[in-house]
Amino acid sequence: MGVGVGGVAFPGEGEARHRRRHRVAVLVRDGMLPIEVGIVHRIFGEARSAAGAPLYELVTCALVPGEVKTDTDFTVNVPHGVEALETADTVVIPASGVDYGLSAECAEGRLSPAMADALGRIRPGTRIASICTGAFVLAAAGLLEGRRATTHWRSVDDFRRMFPGVRLDANVLYTDEGDVLTAAGVASGVDLCLHMVRCDHGAAVANDVARRTVVPPHREGGQAQYVRRPVPEPQASSTGAARAWALEHLDRPLTLRELAVREAMSVRTFTRRFREEVGMSPVQWLTQQRVERARQLLEETDLTVDRIATEAGFGTAASLRQHLQAALGVSPRAYRSTFRGVGV
Repeated sequence: MGVGVGGVAFPGEGEARHRRRHRVAVLVRDGMLPIEVGIVHRIFGEARSAAGAPLYELVTCALVPGEVKTDTDFTVNVPHGVEALETADTVVIPASGVDYGLSAECAEGRLSPAMADALGRIRPGTRIASICTGAFVLAAAGLLEGRRATTHWRSVDDFRRMFPGVRLDANVLYTDEGDVLTAAGVASGVDLCLHMVRCDHGAAVANDVARRTVVPPHREGGQAQYVRRPVPEPQASSTGAARAWALEHLDRPLTLRELAVREAMSVRTFTRRFREEVGMSPVQWLTQQRVERARQLLEETDLTVDRIATEAGFGTAASLRQHLQAALGVSPRAYRSTFRGVGV
């Protein structure tokens, strides 16, 4: 059996899996946030093959089919019940307005019988994701125990108190633990869904979805940048110009001093400002951008691995292999074999 990225099988796992579209089931609850449900349908619904065929099938379901309340002044008619979860390849659980008030289910850190029955219908190996406070449901089900996860920054303290066994990271937009993924607040559902499309079908497909939806294919930084601070900080100079310049020169060695000089800052100040704005260190960001550049070249060109390593700034094929293995769990050859020619 081949190794997979984000639920996608590499050659050797069998072709039967690819004969039908990947099925995404969205499980909604009373108090659902319409924007989050719409995000899932929009991002996955826009994914197309090179021939223009839809790559996903989407279905929305509820614990009890019929009229479901939203956190607004309208309701949504959901025709499908929890039986839809039994055939899903991916299940997404968005937030509910009741999560913010800590419903009995969340306050006690356990699932209601109805939710427990619903989640029990999901087949082993199915990818499960949450958006915003939907992470409370995954945690109550025990799916996040000992794993890295995130949720909306406003709910971080409650989440940590109720689920101390979860490695909560409040600074990121989303987390990926393989078969279980979580997104932070609301719009980070876009980031997570694009990430899943990218893992399933490559950067070219995900970038095309982003263009169709008019959103950035990669959003920099974590949710820490959106948290209101008790005391407003003085206006800080941006490190954006240095990032833009770095993206144009990924093929060459780049030092912190070189980047800092472009913003007329000391290395220490630049590093601090960079982390505040982007949510990671300059070195981590550069590595991430180089991996993405290598993925693009593997998908869209016939360049050798050695040449791609040079173009992406890794220097050697061995370094590229090491970083791609660390980021995606696959070799350049396996990645190219899976995703070459899939994009639009």
